[in-house]
Amino acid sequence: MKEGWEYKKLGDLTEVITKGTTPTSVGFNFEDEGVNFVKIESITSNGNFIVNKFAHISSKANEALKRSQLKEGDILFSIAGALGRTAIVSKDILPANTNQALSIIRLKVDENVLIEYIFLALTSGYALEQIEKFKGGVAQQNLSLEQMKSFQIPIPPLQEQKQIVAILDQAFEAIDQAKTNIEKNIANAKELFQSKLNDIFSQKGDGREEKKLEEISNIINGYSFKSNDFSDDNEIKSIKITNVGIMEFVEDISNNLPSSFANDYSKVKVHEGDLVLALTRTIISGGLKVARVPKSYHHALLNQRVAAIVPNVEKVDSDYLYYYFSSNIVYNYVLDNVNTLMQPNLSIEDLKRMIVPITSIKGQKTISTQIKNLSENTNSLINNYGIKLKDLEDLKKSILQKAFAGELTNKEVEV
Repeated sequence: MKEGWEYKKLGDLTEVITKGTTPTSVGFNFEDEGVNFVKIESITSNGNFIVNKFAHISSKANEALKRSQLKEGDILFSIAGALGRTAIVSKDILPANTNQALSIIRLKVDENVLIEYIFLALTSGYALEQIEKFKGGVAQQNLSLEQMKSFQIPIPPLQEQKQIVAILDQAFEAIDQAKTNIEKNIANAKELFQSKLNDIFSQKGDGREEKKLEEISNIINGYSFKSNDFSDDNEIKSIKITNVGIMEFVEDISNNLPSSFANDYSKVKVHEGDLVLALTRTIISGGLKVARVPKSYHHALLNQRVAAIVPNVEKVDSDYLYYYFSSNIVYNYVLDNVNTLMQPNLSIEDLKRMIVPITSIKGQKTISTQIKNLSENTNSLINNYGIKLKDLEDLKKSILQKAFAGELTNKEVEV
């Protein structure tokens, strides 16, 4: 360790390390407005608060939960679920409270330790290594308050802490700006792809006509199999809602059905290349849940609330139909037709009535090739941007590691 530095336990630096509780456990409900109630999901990975994701409790509930009333300068550190999510409580979110998934770290005022320094230390590799040690190889495990108190933090002299915080603030500001620019470029690439798709599918003339989906394909509605029909030991694969991702098929080794069902339920049998669409929660935040059946699921049986779309090859090209379903035209149609009274459902009848613009099979194949090339170029661009984002994250981790090893003090960081 660098001269003048020492390791201290987090518990020795704090006035208190505690946590909150769920208001319903003490007889209070959440409210539409009132005192802010901070949860893990209202903290970003880089330590900012997402105000519109705060829950709210009454002032009486806040008073009943006195132990977890937040103060300006408290550090929040998630100890359940997504471990290690960290933020500093700012004056503008007060009054506020929190639950048992977030520990509240309140530093002593006379310890010559900067709040911002401890915050950064808790996001560094040192803290992450200790989290992994406490987890002991378990995929997900909560941290106890005693474990939090035992966290070892490298502490330099106060002046050096200030220097480290200033260096990291400057470096991270540049990194965050670079990430923002890259994320904008990714969004622009996706938007441009969708714009070109819409142009392609909105063209008129040249023998184009509009057909209902049921006129150019066979639409299969899944069967309501019983829960005890499924077993990992069975041979016939099934396709459930969980298998249908956003333009991606999610394979699952479980959820198999008895071999006898292959003949008994042949009407809900699907084939490689068929489209499958989730009829419940058809649209999620990332987009439309539609995918193509992979070779490994050839002759799988379709479960309830999933529809299969089997193209009539004499009327519509399979690739053409798949690309049409990836367009915002279909997304917006589904959005206009889902029943959102409880969870967003699309009816099989609305799916059948969906309008599809078609031309000759030869023309469709030409369009499919055009879109395929466009898609490959767009995905290549997005993948390259993704690599750059990862490089920036790795740079951030590297700078943090060097900072808490004493390697950045009196040095400039190039970003």
